[in-house]
Amino acid sequence: MYLIAFGIAYVLVRRQVKEQNYPLSEDDVSGLFFWGILGLLVGARVFSTLVYETDDTYIRAPWLIFWPFRDGRFTGLQGMSYHGGLIGCLLAVILFCKKRRFPLRDIGDMVATAIPLGYTFGRLGNFINAELYGRVTSGPLGMIFPGAERFSTRLAWVREVAAKAGIALEGVDVNLPRHPSQLYEALFEGIVLWAILWLLRKKKPFRGFAMGAYFLGYGFFRFFIEYLRTPDEDIGYRIELVKTNVPPALFSSFFNFSTGQILCFLMMAGSLLWLWAASRMGDAAPLVFEAEPENNEEDERRSGRNSRRNMRKKLR
Repeated sequence: MYLIAFGIAYVLVRRQVKEQNYPLSEDDVSGLFFWGILGLLVGARVFSTLVYETDDTYIRAPWLIFWPFRDGRFTGLQGMSYHGGLIGCLLAVILFCKKRRFPLRDIGDMVATAIPLGYTFGRLGNFINAELYGRVTSGPLGMIFPGAERFSTRLAWVREVAAKAGIALEGVDVNLPRHPSQLYEALFEGIVLWAILWLLRKKKPFRGFAMGAYFLGYGFFRFFIEYLRTPDEDIGYRIELVKTNVPPALFSSFFNFSTGQILCFLMMAGSLLWLWAASRMGDAAPLVFEAEPENNEEDERRSGRNSRRNMRKKLR
C-alpha cells in the first residue's frame, strides 16, 4: 500500500508539472520523491517510538527502531506515525528545495495536492491488517476485527451492546463490533480532501495555499474521526477534562482528547498561521509559465535547463 500511495502521488505531481508547464524535470521530480519518501519513513518511525511507545525498549536499544526482526522473525517496521512522517517529509522537501533552488510554496502545493489520494491506500492497508480500528458500536457500520480486545459478558454495557447488535452471548467473553475508522479516514482524509484540493489546484488565490489547505483539512477530518477511533490502550487520553470511568473502547466525552487529536489541533493552528503568512508575502501571486513552442529533443533539453536556471534566478 505504501508503494501504491507513492506511485499515485508521483503520477499526480507529474500531471501538475505538465499542466503548469513548470520547469521541473523528471530528474528533479525523482529526486524530490526519493528524499521525501526517505524523510517520511524516518520521521514516521522515529516519531512513533518517541510519542507512542511507553516502555524504554528503544531508549535502551535505539538500533531496534529500524530493525525489522523480533525474536528471529521478520516483523517489518511496526509502528509508523502519520504526524512524524509528515514532519520528516516536510523537512526533506524543504532541504530539497533549498539545495535545488526551487520555491518551497510551488513544490509544496503540488505535493500537498497529490498526497491525500495516495494516503487513502495507506488507510486501506490498516483496514486489511485489521489494525487501528474504532470504538465499539451497535450501529449498522460495525465490523468484527479478529484481534480486537474481547470483553466479559458479565458487564452490563457489553450485554447491552451485544443485544442491540444482535450478537448471541455464548461464552465468558465476546468480540464486539467496532467502527471501521480506517475506512472513515480513507474516505474523508483521503478521497474527499483530495477531491477538494484537486478541484482548487488551478484556482488557488496565492502560492502556498494548497499546503495550508491540506494541513487544515487533514487536521479537521482526523480530529473528529478520532472520536470514533479507539485511543492507544497503553496511553489512553492525553487530556481528560471529564472523568467518566467509561472504558476507552466506548465514547466518553467530547472533552477528552487523544494524542492524535492534540497533534491535529496543533496541525490546524499551524496551517492557519501558514495561510496568513503565505497570503501576505510580496510574491504571493501564483506563477504562470507559458507553453514553449515545439523543438527537437536537444533543443527541449537546452530550453528546459535555461528555463529552470532563469526561474531560479528570478526567485532567489
